[in-house]
Amino acid sequence: MDNIGVFNAAFGADKFGFRNLASVSWNLGAPVLVERSLGRGEAHLIQGGALAAETGIHTGRSPKDKFVVRDQDTENDVWWDNNGAISREQFQTLLEDFLAHAEGKSLFAQDLYGGADPAHRVKTRVFTEYAWHSLFIRNLLIRPDASELADFRPTLTIVDLPSFKADPARHGVRSDTVIACDFTNNVILIGGTSYAGEIKKSVFTYLNYTLPAKKVMPMHCSANRAEDGSSAIFFGLSGTGKTTLSNDPDRPLIGDDEHGWSNHGIFNFEGGCYAKTIRLSREAEPEIYATTERFGTVLENVVFDPLTREPDFDDASKTENTRCAYPIDFIPNAVASGRAGHPKNIVMLTADAFGVLPPIAKLTPAEAMYHFLSGYTAKVAGTEKGLKGPEATFSTCFGAPFMPRHPSVYGNLLRDLIGRHHVDCWLVNTGWTGGGVSTGGRRMPIRVTRRLLTAALDGSLARADYRRDPYFGFAVPTSVPGVEPHILYPVKTWQDKAAFAETAKTLLTMFQENFKRFADHVDADVRAAEPHMSIAA
Repeated sequence: MDNIGVFNAAFGADKFGFRNLASVSWNLGAPVLVERSLGRGEAHLIQGGALAAETGIHTGRSPKDKFVVRDQDTENDVWWDNNGAISREQFQTLLEDFLAHAEGKSLFAQDLYGGADPAHRVKTRVFTEYAWHSLFIRNLLIRPDASELADFRPTLTIVDLPSFKADPARHGVRSDTVIACDFTNNVILIGGTSYAGEIKKSVFTYLNYTLPAKKVMPMHCSANRAEDGSSAIFFGLSGTGKTTLSNDPDRPLIGDDEHGWSNHGIFNFEGGCYAKTIRLSREAEPEIYATTERFGTVLENVVFDPLTREPDFDDASKTENTRCAYPIDFIPNAVASGRAGHPKNIVMLTADAFGVLPPIAKLTPAEAMYHFLSGYTAKVAGTEKGLKGPEATFSTCFGAPFMPRHPSVYGNLLRDLIGRHHVDCWLVNTGWTGGGVSTGGRRMPIRVTRRLLTAALDGSLARADYRRDPYFGFAVPTSVPGVEPHILYPVKTWQDKAAFAETAKTLLTMFQENFKRFADHVDADVRAAEPHMSIAA
């Protein structure tokens, strides 16, 4: 085969088992990968220089098509209630079929790091069928110095072949789409989907499996840094403002999605950002918007004018999940090292579409673990097909699809770190106020959220006067300078007080029902942190 580019010749594609490949293009940079993508008809160049690609029928992840090899090494460590299983024999058959499918193809390979902390990073080699996928993952992970490539030996290998179709009867999977994780041999196979986010999240899933054994907490969160070198962490599911709120001009960005917390502090897993672009505006999010006009950025499923090549970020005709992937140094105030000190604040973001949670609440360590394990937010009509009204979503640890181990493993790690480093914890509602999404409410004003976060992060909010929320039990500030007093009392923002009470009790019951699956795995004080009807009474 032809080998193009710089790589470890003693540890090439043949070491993994590839045979009869036409070529492998190693560690190519943005200019060549953009040329290859355009020449192969994979993508288009748009105004400003970004590369725009479409992912076909898969415009998001396929969590039901993700499987873990169940063997003696993983049997007692994987949370099988949340992770599909395939046998060692089924995975081996799948791997052999992947290798056979690749014969005659020209592949692209990137040697990258997952993790900015040298003590905990994983050397990752990613083989892709598409040039634009190679650029995508090069943007998203950490790029080694050129001098390191000649000796690079991967720990984790990912093979991404969108044209491969799995056979459920032969491979023990659900459909012709497959994401198969072999944690014992450090291999992940992705087939039948062109959605590039599967590659990125496969690295995250691998680190979520391996790091807890080293007493390192993997987190689905964004993070930024204070002047004194400490950090703030922002947990949150899609649509809660995790990326937007961590992009603060006064606090350098560490990363927007995946981090680890070790004895040394916080470190980014990635070397790039994967930001949502639906309804993106230059005025509201100037730093992110500017990346969409940079050469080297990859846009996913963004609609653009075929003649002018101007993108239309308000057009959701392909998907609500439009994205841009770019190196983190495209953000002017990003932390180059991807590292910072231990956090002083943890912020758990939720978009409460029922409109009953306060805009901010201070959590005890036990309450923080309760809400971390709950991972609450709400979906609204328009974000998913067939969704008519608000729907509560509980994604444990704010990232259930990426959690190979039981949630209590991550919850206990987080609780220990919070206690050891005396971290203040906050629950922030970026959702609705004055009513729910279907009962006359409005979205929480971004200026209110930013003002409350500023007060939390500068330490002034910790010294405020607090009241106990009558439904959820946590502490809510009675007043904050620059914030209208009534907005801190959700019931006061509703015209129909009886409707508020019924809605609050409904959501409270949803919390209780969801937490039953964790009750036997947590201490008594965490169970006591659960909201109860007696509190409401």
